[in-house]
Formats: sequence, structure tokens, C-alpha cells
Amino acid sequence: MSNIHHINEQSKLKQQAIPLDEQRIEQASDWIAKLDRGLSKDEKSALQLWLAKAPEHTSVLLEVAQLWDKMDDLSRLSDLFPQTVIEKKKTASWITTIAASVVIALSIGFYQAGYNILPFGPDARSPIIAMQKSFQTGIGESNTINLPDSSKMVLNTNSFVQVKYTDEARIIDLQRGEIHIDVAHDSSRPLSVIAGGKVIQAVGTAFNVEVRNEMVELIVTDGKVLVAQKESKSKFDDIEAMVKKLPKSSMAISKGEKVDLDLTGLTQEKVTKVDALDIAASLSWRQGNLIFRGESLAEAMAEISRYTDIEFELSDDQQLRGVQVAGMFKTGDVAGLLDVLTRNFNIDYEKVGQDKIILKYSG
Repeated sequence: MSNIHHINEQSKLKQQAIPLDEQRIEQASDWIAKLDRGLSKDEKSALQLWLAKAPEHTSVLLEVAQLWDKMDDLSRLSDLFPQTVIEKKKTASWITTIAASVVIALSIGFYQAGYNILPFGPDARSPIIAMQKSFQTGIGESNTINLPDSSKMVLNTNSFVQVKYTDEARIIDLQRGEIHIDVAHDSSRPLSVIAGGKVIQAVGTAFNVEVRNEMVELIVTDGKVLVAQKESKSKFDDIEAMVKKLPKSSMAISKGEKVDLDLTGLTQEKVTKVDALDIAASLSWRQGNLIFRGESLAEAMAEISRYTDIEFELSDDQQLRGVQVAGMFKTGDVAGLLDVLTRNFNIDYEKVGQDKIILKYSG
């Protein structure tokens, strides 16, 4: 039996702020986690009631079960699915379309409390030919920027960018962190993101870029982008000539694809297809959420650590390192996280000073 645990969202008010389709994925993940440890009689009744509330609940539960290889568990509860034949195979279901629509909705930007919308002043809607400005976010912050050409850029936690617009080029130099950008179409003036020595260029599309230690992760959520190596001697102030238009022979990444751009030159870069649910999970930070789909506890804590000054350390326990996490976590809610770890994961914690927490398996 696997050791998948689910991070529950406790507040009903917070649940109401989550789109319905993400709520269903969250609820289905919760049921799969409960199935993993075994359902009580009352939980079986509760699951049956949940399935009866909407036909979509059955579909999303089957899809999540397939993703985590839990179809056998559902087969043993076939009496709860009187209208459903459970087949141990992957089928094209409505949830892929739903998740794709969530990604599209994400790509046009969400406004919510805590997001800071920053236009370029009273003339933001008027044509701006020449402009240069910097933006940054602190740890745990996010920021949505309305660019002068109607493009929209969202900065994730601890990010820094320089933006330069001229009459021939739109340049965003991502020096730290992660951004998602919806590019306003302008074939005469491509938009180029400079990240870790790579040039990512589009004329009208949407994509996500994250700079890591020795790699840049690129996910395209709409349209197509080109990628090329930046000339080593080019600086931000004189790079305009190089990024006017990348050659057609450049690496191309299309909607629903991702690539890890290697900055060391030691690994071959390969474009891969990405499941719509994985894209939705990767971009959930723009709503203040982190969605995990079976990552190890170590991987989940590393991602959570990006949004807080607190350092998490796992004790040297093989059982602890075998824990897998599925569900949704609100960025920055450390108190809520520790409460869930204690109650649902059977994990204790020890605070070491003001900015370090050691996690220990209490079983």
C-alpha cells in the first residue's frame, strides 16, 4: 500500500474562493487518501452521498484514482458506483478538458485580495514606445503587472525582473524567481524573456518561466514560443538587436508542452507533453495555492519553503521520507501546515530558533 497523505483545507470560506473544478479535484484527492488507509462504514456512506451530489464527482474520482493507480481500491467498492463500469485503463475524460479550461482561466490572470495590480500610471492604456522599469517581490509575495501593450505579467514569490520596451522589442529580464506572462499579440515587436542565459520569445501567447539553480523551467499554456541561447557577451542594455526576431530554426515549444532548459550544457534539452492537471497544479501559485499530486514529503516541503522564511528539515527517517503528499496547501500558512502534519500525517515537529523546523515521524 502506498503512503499518500492529503493536505486538507479547513476553512469553508477559503473553499468558496476556490473554483468548483479545483474543489472537486481536491475532494476527490481527499477520498483517494482515505481509501488508501481504508474507509470506515460512516465514510463509505459519506462517499456515496458525495458521489450522488453530481455526476462529475464520479468522473473526477475515477480520473484521480487512475493517476495514483488506485483503481483496484475503487473496484472493491463497486456497489457505490451503480451506473459506472470501472475499467483498469486510462480513458479520455471530461476532467482533462476542465483542467485545460482552468489553465486558460489562470492564464488571463486572477484578481484576488492580496494581489497588487500595478499599471504603469494613468497612461497605461495608451501606446508606450520606450520604457524601462524593474519589479520585484519578497518571499511569500506575488504581484500582477499590467504592461503597456496590454500584456499581463504575474510575479511569484521572491522574484526580480527588468522590463524594457522600445519601438522594436519587448524585453523582460527574469533575474530571479518565476513569472507567468500573457503576451499581447504584436508580430512586428516580439516579446522576449531573458532567463539564465536563454531567450524565450513569442509574439502573442502565454507561458510560465521559473529560474532555478542550474535550470530554467518553461511551460507553455497557449500558443507557441521559440527558445535560443543568449550571446554570452550581450548585456541587458544592448541585447535589443539580438532579440528582434529569433530564427525559425530555434527550439519550438507549443501549448501543453514544457522543457527544462539546462544552463550547464551537460544535459540534452527535451520538449515533453504535460498533462493538463499537472499544468493546473504547476500554476496554482497564482491563486495563492500549492497543489501536490503525490510528490514526496521532501519535494513538497522544498516547494512550500519558497513561500516562507522558515527552513524545514526532515529527520533521517526512511519512513518519513517515504510519505507522499496529495492535495492543496495555502501558500504561507505555516501554522495550518503544521496542524495538518500533526493530525493527518502522524508527523511531529520541533522548532529550532525562529526560522527552522525539524519534522519527525511520530509512529
